[in-house]
Amino acid sequence: MLPDFLFNDLVLNNDKTVLVGLSGGVDSSVAAYILKQQGYNVVGITMAIWDGKKLPPTSGGKHACYGPDEEEEIREAREIAGILNIPYEVFDCSAEYKKAVLDYFRNEYYEGRTPNPCIQCNQHIKFGLLPELARQKGFTFDFFATGHYARVELDAETGRYLLKKGADQKKDQTYFIYRLTQQQLSRAMLPVGIYTKTRIKEIAKEAGLPVYDKEESQDFYSGNYKDLLEQDAVSGNIVHTSGKVIGSHQGIWNYTIGQRKGIGIAWSEPLYVIRIEKETNTVIVGSREETFNTSFLVNDLNWIGIESLKAPMDASIKIRSAQKEKDALIEPFGEGLVKATFFHPNDSITPGQSAVFYDGDIVLGGGVIKNVIT
Repeated sequence: MLPDFLFNDLVLNNDKTVLVGLSGGVDSSVAAYILKQQGYNVVGITMAIWDGKKLPPTSGGKHACYGPDEEEEIREAREIAGILNIPYEVFDCSAEYKKAVLDYFRNEYYEGRTPNPCIQCNQHIKFGLLPELARQKGFTFDFFATGHYARVELDAETGRYLLKKGADQKKDQTYFIYRLTQQQLSRAMLPVGIYTKTRIKEIAKEAGLPVYDKEESQDFYSGNYKDLLEQDAVSGNIVHTSGKVIGSHQGIWNYTIGQRKGIGIAWSEPLYVIRIEKETNTVIVGSREETFNTSFLVNDLNWIGIESLKAPMDASIKIRSAQKEKDALIEPFGEGLVKATFFHPNDSITPGQSAVFYDGDIVLGGGVIKNVIT
């Protein structure tokens, strides 16, 4: 018996084909199931990104996107496609993934910045290269779907495709896909975005999908990030905000803004990383209070809800995936830059991480944090 929520749209879309990015997890599996029951012609596709890199045996475990257990994830995705009786294809994206994600990841850390590889992957590989490879192989399709907890809607007044938060606020993934272009959004389908995670698991169980209770991926890589950096130690100073040299480090890439653990220096109060200076190979540390700032610059912008920012406006901003967005003012600040100012100081504003701007549940756009204004 089909869940009630599917009946209204049954067999209305049998002239449309949807490629579904299957990961072997419950969210993408249910996305494919929903679309098929709504009458779409569904094709499952998976991106293979593991390049066989040799890593320490304790690293690269399961439940991460990049790792040596990718074959099992593909096997599970293929099994889901068989249960749903849909075509299935795997595309090798490993070479492009290395350039777009892994090389970017390393370079950002070498520059003293903190990267977000999942955002990079979604923009360039999952929503970019993967459907393009399918097209090159001769697949014809109308839409590309994933299991992200978000929603896409067309604004009839502006003609722009809007990216909106998922119904499950705890699972909302708009932060990770805010870099999608209008062209990508125009062909994107996010079927699970209107449901809670609990309901998605229930649907999977009702549909007889064995992944209904599968543990979900937590990060792009489950091992120690240092495994991927491939960099010899380069010693430098750890300097207190008072100006005193209080220790040494073996590479600025081992640190990120706001970090407390792993500094390894006994002090009269807990120490936090306040700033990383690549030019002098220095890590600046200080008190918890010194991690708080108000204003920062954002570059590498992508606008969704608006064409561009032409005047100051109130917005809420999320600067980390796990952090709730906070009220702020955003304003143009020269060519390709936005100045963002929180109404109340926020901790650990981190260069290299993304700042995503919201108007309620609508993603206005976002960009990459360039630097803090002190």
